[in-house]
Amino acid sequence: MKKICLSVVGLFLSFVALFGQTEKDTSTYKPRKLTFEEANLVSSYYRQDGNNSAVTGGIGTENLTDYSNTVDLKFVKWGRKDIKHSFHLEVGMDHYTSASSDKINPYTISSPSHADTRIYPSLSWMAENNAKGTTVGAGLSFSNEFDYRSIGANVLFAQKTANRNGEFSARLQAYLDNLKLIYPIELRSGVIPTTREEERGDDYATASRNSFSGSFSYSQIINPSLQLALIADVVYQQGYLGLPFHRIYFTDGNVAIENLPDTRLKIPLGFRANYFVGDKLILRSFYRFYHDDWGLTAHTAQFETSMKLSPFFSLTPFYRYYKQNSVNYFAPYKVHSPSETYYTSNYDLSAFNSHFYGAGFRLTPATGVFHVQRISALELRYGHYNRTTGLNSDIVSLNLQFK
Repeated sequence: MKKICLSVVGLFLSFVALFGQTEKDTSTYKPRKLTFEEANLVSSYYRQDGNNSAVTGGIGTENLTDYSNTVDLKFVKWGRKDIKHSFHLEVGMDHYTSASSDKINPYTISSPSHADTRIYPSLSWMAENNAKGTTVGAGLSFSNEFDYRSIGANVLFAQKTANRNGEFSARLQAYLDNLKLIYPIELRSGVIPTTREEERGDDYATASRNSFSGSFSYSQIINPSLQLALIADVVYQQGYLGLPFHRIYFTDGNVAIENLPDTRLKIPLGFRANYFVGDKLILRSFYRFYHDDWGLTAHTAQFETSMKLSPFFSLTPFYRYYKQNSVNYFAPYKVHSPSETYYTSNYDLSAFNSHFYGAGFRLTPATGVFHVQRISALELRYGHYNRTTGLNSDIVSLNLQFK
């Protein structure tokens, strides 16, 4: 894993050096040719543990680790009528190890399912017309791992008000996914459970899952200190919406895989408020209400404070509280009846409360981070998550910004 991370860093620095040679100061210069503007390298480490794995029917280890690296490159080109064209190229890679996924075939010492690597590139474009206050954009994305593949597309439109203090935006997105139906070893036809079957064959059946969403927001500058935003989403999913290796144990002791409806309608509504207390303190708050037609209702409240301790150093503590009820189809281990139509023991769909808290700091020295002029900012964040089902996790992320 260390070797992969160093390779990503090396490739990223090569890109920065290549495009940085022709870099201009875009505050005074409007390049008519495609010009490098900014790059970000984000690396993170995530670990979790718990005892409610859906792979083993709602009991058993949820131990998981994930290493993630993302490279984001931004380019700018000014067109006719002073329209600013921005292009974002992002390439991400995650590598995870999962003790619960290893239980798909518990008869192996360590099955291929215990680890996987996901690669997810994306490309987006935006055109800003400052004279009219409009922005249009579009994007494509792709994600691939052993048992899951996703292709995404989106379009964006935004319009500022006449006085430029308000802005309405709308984004339409579609994700067309395909997953391999990897069933628990004992539920595969013609397979003797005690054999060490190779799980990475190419003969699995597949199923589709499609997601379509519309995201709408309106932001308003109330005064120099207060900014507000209203956010509304509508998400519709159809296809295979469960996972084929999530077991269910019924009251009579029989085992099956989870079965969920093939459609789902989600409606999140949000409100955001940012308050600027002078030049050194920003208070950010966010609330979201969520409801879907599986019976899940949730509330999220988040608070974040950005404190500027010096011209080049800021500290950002944060806290998020989340509460949800269970979907109509959830029940714990050996509680589902065989007569039920839909059933799952995935604790992500159960009733729980959760807390996520931590802090980050950001360095933006005038001489560059570590006195390297091109490294304009460094941000390090840590967060701890726990919920009432017993799941807990930690995440550390590092962001380096190059200009």
